[in-house]
Amino acid sequence: MKFGVRFWLLMAAIVLLIALTFPFAWRAWVERTYAAAIYTLEEAPSARVALVLGARVYPDGRLSPMLADRVDTAVALYKAGKVEKLLMSGDNSLEDYNEPGAMMAYAIRQGVPAEDIQPDYGGRRTYDSCYRARYIFQVEEAIIVTQEFHLPRALFLCKSLGIAATGVVADRRQYHPRSIAWSEARETPATFAALLDILRRSPPPVLGDPIPIR
Repeated sequence: MKFGVRFWLLMAAIVLLIALTFPFAWRAWVERTYAAAIYTLEEAPSARVALVLGARVYPDGRLSPMLADRVDTAVALYKAGKVEKLLMSGDNSLEDYNEPGAMMAYAIRQGVPAEDIQPDYGGRRTYDSCYRARYIFQVEEAIIVTQEFHLPRALFLCKSLGIAATGVVADRRQYHPRSIAWSEARETPATFAALLDILRRSPPPVLGDPIPIR
């Protein structure tokens, strides 16, 4: 059976349409699937470890508003007795840029003992943070602390990597409209990239010996 040019053009258009719409459909599925595992601070179940995901730190060492809210929420969970340890995971790929160190210092200033905080200097991406939480820090159950837009992707990654995870929303203020617009725009391709990460299961760039959180 021979197919004409119009048929192949139609097939190409269908394939292109699927390729363009799949990331949006995938994100919608992830958000719907993991919505039941997302809690407010007050409603959150207990877990031994809170995995606090990194974000921007300013050159003077101050945490960006989103990151400050993540750490504040984790500290509140700790003080409420809902978690025993805080795993601060972020980017430290440059000598003068240290998200976990800034996060840890901020939590200590709020009264969390240093011995109850584990910095993870290899969390360059969400996938890296979840992978290292499971295979370096031997975490099997955790509360993930980040903003609501980020939680479905983080939950998908952690659960796919073998962590029994729930999420706690860390939105404690109104963020700048440009920050929200950027975060929402990048979340669709980032959620699709998370699917590819899980399918490949490639180790993150930074590994090392196991450091179980005791």
